Amino acid sequence: MLNLIICGAPGSGKGTQSDLLVEKYNLKHLSTGDLLRSEIEAKTPVGLLADSYISQGQLVPDEMIVEMLDAEMDKISGIYKGLILDGFPRTVAQAESLVKLLEKRNKSIDFLIDIDVEETELIERLLKRGETSGRNDDNIHTIKKRLTVYHEKTKPVSHFFQKRNQYALINGVGGIHEIHDRIVRLIEKHKKR
Repeated sequence: MLNLIICGAPGSGKGTQSDLLVEKYNLKHLSTGDLLRSEIEAKTPVGLLADSYISQGQLVPDEMIVEMLDAEMDKISGIYKGLILDGFPRTVAQAESLVKLLEKRNKSIDFLIDIDVEETELIERLLKRGETSGRNDDNIHTIKKRLTVYHEKTKPVSHFFQKRNQYALINGVGGIHEIHDRIVRLIEKHKKR
């Protein structure tokens, strides 16, 4: 089993690299945002409760997110060779809950892959994406706000896994396949241990 968290600021290429890793290692890409949307669309009890929080502008409680992840892990058990988490954990409390969830299953995170890109490069990438994709949240004001939230709320998650020796910093500047090769070398080195 290979269990990874992919982390990085908005525009760092997490989604692109996740897709490549899913294909190479037969991993299940778990995005908590996708899981939430799926539960809400299916009108499951968890989805209805989550929707009640979201419609009031509140965050879905961590316990509900962990409950959804737990149920999803049951569904994928034996089908995939591991998982890659994107968008979770976003806080240290969520990271602690994830560690407990995996320990309950006698599993652990191999490491958090932190894709590091300079802020000026991130802004440039996101503005370009906004021009080509039409995403209205890729404007300078929203981008700066998202980067601030990332540094305040999510960056401490990296430190949490660093203290647990489950952390790897990857240079996120270069071509998509160049960055992917860096990540693959890291994973292959880890697998040989």
